[in-house]
Amino acid sequence: MKKAISLSLLLCAGILCYAQQVPKPVDTTKIEEKELEEVVISSTRSTRTIQNIPTRVEFIGGEELEEKGNMKPGDIRMMLNESTGIQTQQVSATSANASIRIQGLDGRYTQLLKDGFPSYAGFSGGLGLLQTPPLDLKQVEVIKGSSSTLYGGGAIAGLVNLISRVPAEERELRFLVNGTSAGGLDLSGFYGQKFEKTGFTLFASHNASRPYDPSNTGFTAIPKTSRFVFNPKLFVYFNPKTTLSFGVNTIFEDRTGGDILYIKGKGDNVHSYFEKNESKRFSTQLSLTHQFNEHSGLTVKNSVSNFSRTISVPDYVFDGKQWFSYTEVAYHKNGEKMDWVTGLNVNTDLFREVPDTRNYEQYTIGGFVQNTWQAGNWLALETGLRVDHVMEMGTVFLPRIAALFKITPELTSRLGGGLGYKTPTMFTEETERIQYREVESPATLPPVFERSYGGNFDVNYSTSLSDKVNLGINQLFFYTKIKDPLLLVFENAYPKLRNAVGFIDTKGWETNVKVGFGDFKLFVGYTFTDAQLKDGMVKKDNPLTARHRLNNVLMYELEEKWKIGLEAYYYSEQTLNDGTKGKPYWICGFMAEKLWEKFSLFINFENFLDARQTKFDTIYTGTVTNPVFRDIYAPLDGFVVNGGIKLNL
Repeated sequence: MKKAISLSLLLCAGILCYAQQVPKPVDTTKIEEKELEEVVISSTRSTRTIQNIPTRVEFIGGEELEEKGNMKPGDIRMMLNESTGIQTQQVSATSANASIRIQGLDGRYTQLLKDGFPSYAGFSGGLGLLQTPPLDLKQVEVIKGSSSTLYGGGAIAGLVNLISRVPAEERELRFLVNGTSAGGLDLSGFYGQKFEKTGFTLFASHNASRPYDPSNTGFTAIPKTSRFVFNPKLFVYFNPKTTLSFGVNTIFEDRTGGDILYIKGKGDNVHSYFEKNESKRFSTQLSLTHQFNEHSGLTVKNSVSNFSRTISVPDYVFDGKQWFSYTEVAYHKNGEKMDWVTGLNVNTDLFREVPDTRNYEQYTIGGFVQNTWQAGNWLALETGLRVDHVMEMGTVFLPRIAALFKITPELTSRLGGGLGYKTPTMFTEETERIQYREVESPATLPPVFERSYGGNFDVNYSTSLSDKVNLGINQLFFYTKIKDPLLLVFENAYPKLRNAVGFIDTKGWETNVKVGFGDFKLFVGYTFTDAQLKDGMVKKDNPLTARHRLNNVLMYELEEKWKIGLEAYYYSEQTLNDGTKGKPYWICGFMAEKLWEKFSLFINFENFLDARQTKFDTIYTGTVTNPVFRDIYAPLDGFVVNGGIKLNL
């Protein structure tokens, strides 16, 4: 570990680092204070400035999203994976499906929102990361730790809220074209404009890739993919106090991985393995906001989502469809010293399988109240309580508290904690890895919630060392414990879901350092995660969690002319589900972008050291006809070059 840290510091000091920076905690450097004051954080539902919110929020703004779009225009995996405390875990070796892991906890414990709507729950969460292009986004907000008070079950590890672009007075018309050396093509376009009484946004994209196998293993590191996204949204401004918005999100995707000879039409009796995913996503988002006066207002929200997915492998087909709805009525009242938010919501989650062997229905009615109190110049408190009743399962009470301490203008601290829960379904990372084959539905088990409690504490220091040098340091400590976690076990070679006789707990810390020097910015991040699973008398590391991670980013930006950088990320060894240890590795990359008034050209050399799991470990056992895939803990695609053009007309 000492060697890794030394090498990390050497890289930071001696090279330009990447244009992708880690999400900044809410109190960063003083030089950005004026800009951050204008940022509205919608995830906490507070009208206070970002510096005065007791909840710790990490914010990724438009400029950072622009940079991240250069590296991965087709989805948001890279944007999240290169943040401290967050790891995107690849689930399928051949189809590259992935989920979000925050602070060592499985992806099902993170709630993914789109404009505050929880449209990626249960079955529909499996491909959510891969089907969200960043060009459609205005900002991304990340809350780590239990966030169940406002958003209900599923936010045990935290939440990621993807905020879409909204129309502005001046027309916005953007296009992006990107190609990769691995045979990928991304075409995206966005239009937005606000008129006198209406506004309109439209996002459309097509993302495609050819089957790609850089290691000559015979299996795809990047599957053959074709995806179309079409998202129109209408805004109606009835008067200065009342606004209505209605949006539709549609996604159609075909994704086929497996034996590359079979996919290229050269298969035979030996080369016959494939994994084909066909998915369709259709969702609506309706929001009506009315301000009674400058201090109070009412919001009514509704979304309906339909997600269907067919997974085909040799001799087996999984065919399922989910209907999910979310309806909420919320009232807010804001005062000089105190803010209140209270509301009621109803969730429905209906899953149907063909044939109907593992169908389920979940109905949840919830109510919540949250208070933010400015107790003094140095102290702000945020307290909340949610009560959810899940039909045929029971009632859960979810209190939460957070505090902001302003010790000096340069030194602040946040302390928070709360309870969370998760309703059981068969859709986990482990079951998706085996395409849900022969997995028993949790509906056959006694109705047991996965319950959690946890908290975090951070200290943030920011100062100007000189006119040109600025320094920001954020130190976070976290802890989460989940009782009765749902596990996949094998009994007589058959998969079965059951609740562990014990718990999962994860603890550790994140350190973020930011230094600004003229046109240079340096970011150094370190994450230590100790995630343990206790089941009966057995205690072991929670699989697929890097105990040590280093994020090193140094970028040079000449305003409106150049962006140049290089990145270096380190992952320590990880415990795998088969009991073995994965190998540690580094990922490095270089990016450059030349900007003009209406367009820019960019190029990105991702993973130029060609770190691949297939270089230092295996990805499957058995034969190419009947492979048994191991956990994927390192990249499979290796060194990939991409580049393109962005237009802003």
